[in-house]
Amino acid sequence: MQRVVLPVVLLVLSWGFWVSPDFKAIAAGVAIFLFGMLALEQGFAAFTGGLLEKVLEATTDRLWKSLTFGVVSTTLMQSSSLVSVITISFLSAGLITLYAGIGVIFGANLGTTTGAWLIAGLGLKVDIAAFAMPMLVFGIILVLHKHKILRGIGNVSNGLGFLFLGIHYMKEGFEAFRDTIDLTSFAVAGYPGLMLFALIGFVATVIMQSSHATLVLIITGLAAGQVTYENALALAIGANIGTTITAILGSMSANVEGKRLAAAHLIFNTVTAAIAIGAIHPMVWAVDGISEAVGIAADDWTLKLAVFHSLFNLIGIVAMLPFTRRLADQLVIRMPGRETPRTEPLYLHEAALGAPEAAIEAARKETVHLYDNAFAIIAHTLCLQGSDILSGESLEQVVRRSRDVTPYDIDHEYEQTAKALYNAIVAFVSRAQPATNPQQADELFETRLASRDAVEAIKAAKHLQKNLTRYMASDNRAMRDEYDGLRVRLARVLRQLHYVRLGRGSMTETFSLEGVKADMRGADLELNRRIEALLRGDEIQPGMATSLMNDSGYAYEVAKNLVAMAETIFAPGNIETRVTRRTARLDAIVPIE
Repeated sequence: MQRVVLPVVLLVLSWGFWVSPDFKAIAAGVAIFLFGMLALEQGFAAFTGGLLEKVLEATTDRLWKSLTFGVVSTTLMQSSSLVSVITISFLSAGLITLYAGIGVIFGANLGTTTGAWLIAGLGLKVDIAAFAMPMLVFGIILVLHKHKILRGIGNVSNGLGFLFLGIHYMKEGFEAFRDTIDLTSFAVAGYPGLMLFALIGFVATVIMQSSHATLVLIITGLAAGQVTYENALALAIGANIGTTITAILGSMSANVEGKRLAAAHLIFNTVTAAIAIGAIHPMVWAVDGISEAVGIAADDWTLKLAVFHSLFNLIGIVAMLPFTRRLADQLVIRMPGRETPRTEPLYLHEAALGAPEAAIEAARKETVHLYDNAFAIIAHTLCLQGSDILSGESLEQVVRRSRDVTPYDIDHEYEQTAKALYNAIVAFVSRAQPATNPQQADELFETRLASRDAVEAIKAAKHLQKNLTRYMASDNRAMRDEYDGLRVRLARVLRQLHYVRLGRGSMTETFSLEGVKADMRGADLELNRRIEALLRGDEIQPGMATSLMNDSGYAYEVAKNLVAMAETIFAPGNIETRVTRRTARLDAIVPIE
């Protein structure tokens, strides 16, 4: 599709530049405006420092809060694209629900209508080009500064400067067109014109990837008398549908939740457009009545277009809001997620990189996924069922009745379900860190260390497997009992970590994990004392004692690494506390061979 569209757009632009110098001014104005939008989004992304994401996470427990967040954030930043990208990021990472995400998108649609008000009410009535130049000068100076916040302010200043300059050039270009060609001669009346110009608005927005740019083009053309009021309304309706393309493209790299949100966005905007087209005449009368009530002149077509833009988006929200829950449920049914193999990442989607908090949560959840795989591998190594370990039954009884040694290729499982995930987490964290502040970078680094702990636990279990499967069914009762003891100790660690995981957020968890470590240290010392007694009593041979001591050390390594992982992923505590616990364990992070 892009191979066809891009050449066509370039040919049309080249033809326009050849035919009319005034067309150059309009096209340049659009290009400058779009560049300003990019700078503005980049500036806000740096300047918020995670504030926007924190507010989003805290205000999505109710639909009205999600709706309000969408309206306010889009109004302040004049970028529904940035809000959509962050919402898809949070949804992909599981930080918010689809229901809440739909509310944010509804609100962002209404918030984006404020752009039309600013352009119609201020941009066309004030010489905003005079403000653009100082903004660009100060913006460039600040962008060259090393401080992230100052660079963010510089990008915002540049963005606003380019927006104002783009509006100025579009306005001048349409004014100049009056002397060469009258575009209103191409106007089409009635419903055919409504459908045709809605399609044109849709295509223009798809090409420019910005409904704001399309609206500026419509409003400046309307102000210059180059677009009729009726056709301008149709263009605005089409632009509203076209803006969904940004969310659809953003969802391509997201999981199924992000794709469902993009579908909800498309459904909402299509329904809203259908209502606006079907009830165009009553809506025009309503716009006239509202305009007269608030003091807008009868011939102030640009402000009346802003009223219309806000009105049909508001009607769309009122019409769709009662069905939001049903819409979310139907999207889940109609767009089911595929069953992801244990060997593939579940949360490390490209869309999760759109916001630092989303990236941190995605990495944490993927580490939990890695732990689940490690749990299964270690349980198999102990010749135990995971369901038995997590049951309320005595672990001594579970171990005594589980003596069947089943063939298990731990190396293959490690390669398939652990190493691949660990390497994916390392790569994801490396990509996410450049966009983070120091505290967020520490969070990601801690998560990466936790994922390493999980694979180190598996590696220790690999060393344990050979002798454990040999002696758990041995004729030597003493060796059989001691290896049963090792199995019980590790099974108890797995069970306790499961309890800690279920109670995540409790103040007792840290004490529980400290108790696990103390129990394992004590058990290791006690085993060494028993080995001396067994050797003196000739119950075991020196070679057996060496194996037992080594395997006790491996069991301790398994437990130590699992607990270290749990301290980061399951247990409470701020980042400073976790970094302090890790100070002595900062080894290099590389993909494990």
